[in-house]
This record gives sequence, C-alpha cells and structure tokens, in this order.
Amino acid sequence: MLGTIVNTVAIIIGSLLGLVFRGGIPKKYNITIMQAISLAVILIGLKMALKTDAILLVIFSLVIGSLIGEFLKIEGRLESLGKRLETRFAKAGDGISKGFVFTSLIFCVGSMAIVGSLESGLTGNHQTLFAKSALDGISSIIFTSSLGIGVIFSSISVFIYQGLITASASLMKPFLITPVINQMSAVGGLLIMAIGCNLLEIQKIKVGNMLPAIFVPLIYYILKQLLTSI
Repeated sequence: MLGTIVNTVAIIIGSLLGLVFRGGIPKKYNITIMQAISLAVILIGLKMALKTDAILLVIFSLVIGSLIGEFLKIEGRLESLGKRLETRFAKAGDGISKGFVFTSLIFCVGSMAIVGSLESGLTGNHQTLFAKSALDGISSIIFTSSLGIGVIFSSISVFIYQGLITASASLMKPFLITPVINQMSAVGGLLIMAIGCNLLEIQKIKVGNMLPAIFVPLIYYILKQLLTSI
C-alpha cells in the first residue's frame, strides 16, 4: 500500500499548493489553461487507445461496461458525493463537485493506476506509483488553481480505488498478460479522451458510468481461459 499512500499524499500536497496559486490567477487565464489541459488529456487518451489491436473487444468492453455502470449509477453517486462535500465545505461558487468528479476520474482511469497498483501488490515494486504520484501532484496544483478545492477530495477516490486493486492483485496475477493489459489501457485511453471532451464542453459523456469497461477485457480473458480448460 506504500505506493498508494504516497500517491494520495502527493495529491493532497499538490492541491494545497494549487489553492495558494488560485487567488493570483485571473479567471480568463484559468479558462485558457483548462482548455490547454483538456487538449493534452485527449492526446494522452488517444496514445493509450492506439495500443489496442482488438477493436471489437474494446467496443464490446465499452458497451458491457457502460450497461453495468448505468445500472450501478456510478456517475450519479460520484456527483452526489461531490455535492455533499460541496454543501459541507464549499463557499458559494467554489464548485467542489466538478473538481472532485473530474480529477477522481483522471487519477483513477489511467493505466498507471491499474498497472502500478498491481505491481505494488504483486511484487512490492512501487516505482510506477511513485512516478504517478509525481505526475498527479503536479497536475493537482494546476487543477486546483483552476477548479478549486474539490480536487483535494479526489485523493480519497485514489486511495480506495488503487488500494482495492493492490489488495486483490494476487488473485489477478495469472491473467494479467501483456495483451490483456494493452486492451485495458486502450479502453482507459478512450475514457480519458471522453474526460477531455467533457472539459471542453463538446459533449457531456457519462465517463463514470463507463468505468467498469476497463475491467471487461480482464473478465473476458478469465472466462476464455476457463472455457478452454474445460
């Protein structure tokens, strides 16, 4: 869990630093900065998505994952939690919900979160999560300066999400071959692109409800192995 703890602390520290800078940046600059970040987010997602050589599996994963997410109402639950945090901690106009939901998805969707957590749980190697911690910490400064204090609460999402993956890593080890990880990364990349589109207000996409799609390639491979062995 060391890697996840360091990642969580990095987000908190970065968010606190971002609050220091927030008051000194005019709103028009914040808007332009967020648009620039959104384009970068789309590029990162595109590079991840292009790793796949199994388009049909990616499509299948997105459809099945979205159905599961809609049933579980993941996006609505995230927004509801963000609103409760906003009611409790925010002054009028601080917008905790948007910052919390957006950065929770950004920090959890990427392949580094999945692969790093698995490495941490399987081998005790925390290097990937340490690298992610540095990136998330820097990103938190920028996001908080534009979106406000809601970003700091995404550290809770990261701790729970990555902690669960780390704890269950030993159970998934036999199935985490390179092709499976590539397909999971490709699905995650498309979701990251969707987050960028949401930030640019091109189209509202319920990315939260699509989160289960990341794990569909893993489930598919497990079922395939079981059927083959029968």
